Amino acid sequence: MRRFLYIALFAIISVSFTPNKLTTWIAIGDSITYLNDHVNETGNRVSKGYLLRVIRNVPGLQYNNKGCNGWTAAMTAEKFDELKIEKSDLFTVFLGTNDWWAGRPVGQMDDYLNNTGNGSLYGSFRIIIDKLRGLNSKANIVLITPMQRVDFVYLFDFKNRAHGSYREKNGQTLSQFADAIIAIAAHEKFPVVDLYNKSGMTLDKLVQFKRMKDPATGLYRNYKYPDFIDIPFDPATDDYPYPKGSGGYTYDGLHPSDEGNDIIAEMLTKVIKEISKK
Repeated sequence: MRRFLYIALFAIISVSFTPNKLTTWIAIGDSITYLNDHVNETGNRVSKGYLLRVIRNVPGLQYNNKGCNGWTAAMTAEKFDELKIEKSDLFTVFLGTNDWWAGRPVGQMDDYLNNTGNGSLYGSFRIIIDKLRGLNSKANIVLITPMQRVDFVYLFDFKNRAHGSYREKNGQTLSQFADAIIAIAAHEKFPVVDLYNKSGMTLDKLVQFKRMKDPATGLYRNYKYPDFIDIPFDPATDDYPYPKGSGGYTYDGLHPSDEGNDIIAEMLTKVIKEISKK
């Protein structure tokens, strides 16, 4: 009888101290997440996205990619049900850079606290997080801030371009959007992967150079950041400004290269492993 009690007690203790095993992961995001499963759309400048790099580091974890090209947090909140997201042990939310470029209001924490709707980044995140909790109230939710960005030019359409986060858009900085996500994570006691401030992927390291025509001579030159700011680019006549070999932590000024995806994966892996210890 006593031996049986010892065995039962040992089993209870073992269960109590079993790590929080994460097996399912749904990654919500924009093109940075989407491209993990569509590396051909990077011109094969990326060999593997951050999701595949994470699951290589976390045995037993399987991902479901719900990244959508060009989506904002507002679109994700509005069309959440169309994504057909299922219950999961882990949700990551990596949004915000397109909200900034679209000129959406970042809003205030009161928008989040008072659930004021989809009119600001704070409000959109409240809708998304409420939806995730509705799927699994015990799920682990990790927020990821936007990366810094320099001038973006889409590899397959030179007219699709955007200036970097060194300049405001609609009177707002990208850092305000990162700060909002950090504030939401702090309020909810969610882990946050702060790519904007803590990844080391700063403006001067996102590309090695931008190949542009020298306005004085008309000849192409390789310009480092910030020297290429405000040098004119004509999408109709100029060569692609980020030839192979120009990349740093991004391959096009915005989307992470293999090196950039490695950093994202390393930071996220660390958070996931900390969650698993709890």
